[in-house]
Amino acid sequence: MKYDVCVIGGGGHVGLPLAIMLASKGKQVCVYDVNEKSIALIKSGVMPFAEEGAEPLLQQVLAAGRLHFSTRPEVASESETAILIIGTPVDKHLNPNFSVLKEVIDELIPYFYDGQLLVLRSTVYPGLSKRINDWLTEAGKNIHVAFCPERILEGKALEELESLPQIISSFTEEGVRRASDLFSLLTRDLVVVQPMEAELAKLFTNSWRYLKFAVANQFYMIANDYNLDFYNIYYAMTHNYARTKDFPRPGFAAGPCLFKDTMQLAAFNNNNFHLGHTAMLINEGLPNYVVSRLKKQYALSEKTVGILGMAFKAESDDARESLSYKLKKILAIEAKQVLCADPYVNDPTLTDEKTLIRDSDIVIIAAPHRRYKDLTIQNKKVVDIWNILNNGGRI
Repeated sequence: MKYDVCVIGGGGHVGLPLAIMLASKGKQVCVYDVNEKSIALIKSGVMPFAEEGAEPLLQQVLAAGRLHFSTRPEVASESETAILIIGTPVDKHLNPNFSVLKEVIDELIPYFYDGQLLVLRSTVYPGLSKRINDWLTEAGKNIHVAFCPERILEGKALEELESLPQIISSFTEEGVRRASDLFSLLTRDLVVVQPMEAELAKLFTNSWRYLKFAVANQFYMIANDYNLDFYNIYYAMTHNYARTKDFPRPGFAAGPCLFKDTMQLAAFNNNNFHLGHTAMLINEGLPNYVVSRLKKQYALSEKTVGILGMAFKAESDDARESLSYKLKKILAIEAKQVLCADPYVNDPTLTDEKTLIRDSDIVIIAAPHRRYKDLTIQNKKVVDIWNILNNGGRI
């Protein structure tokens, strides 16, 4: 084979760090992605998104000739192992949408060959790994299908690919062995389970995190409703008390995974996941809650409101599914004007934070970027759910 590994959809947040890491371990890796602009950027040694430590390593594997690129699907037939980075989104009715994944599989089937290892890496609806295995069998392909979910935190991918255990599952013993051999290049800590167990392990993990954020956000709203500073209560709860050490701070719980995966789990369980749906209502309702609290104190229709931080989390340039944009939409109706800024997000509609602070009557810190800790905001109403300024979180 020309390549050891082909990472399909390999130009994104999940695929590219994995491709770079496998190339750094000596594998000949091909990144297959249809985004020609992104591929051109990566080939030049520039990361298309923020990822700690990735750019120097990218340049290193490029110089070593171990990272290759293609925009054509037939590259899959030139690879011993194909890793598919295509997940299952949810539609506007919160149901899993399999159409994109099915289209990709149908496009790639002619290029898969008997004996190949196909690793599904993105989160999928439970049972979909088996369905893909069945599709391939029905097409006359004898392929070892494995499901080995990614578990990385965006921005920490290179570190966590080596520090976190890798979950391994396949429908064949040979698939388990070969997937284990591949991921043991990153870590010796492997957990082997059945495919649906692996699928649910990923969904349970993300749903659990989403639920914890919802609890924190609900407590935050209760404290605010009684005109109390949640962070005094948070300190009392967590200071030198081991049983609450994993209790998160409140804030916008968003991004491309947690909400989506919680809704996939709900759909899988016949929409009988009351905790998940309640968590969704709490987390998705936090922007509305912020605006409702402000409306009780100000005539918002006469105020300019600034939103600092449009990424879905701190130190990130990723604005996918960010609740900051939901907040912006609500304020576009309620406020006189809305200004938005983020030093990392590439969005031509954003302004700079100095202008935002100067021209806004109310400033909302929506993403807790570390740089905001040093901001001086005087004579303005500041909403700081994250308590990044250490002045409390009361609205």
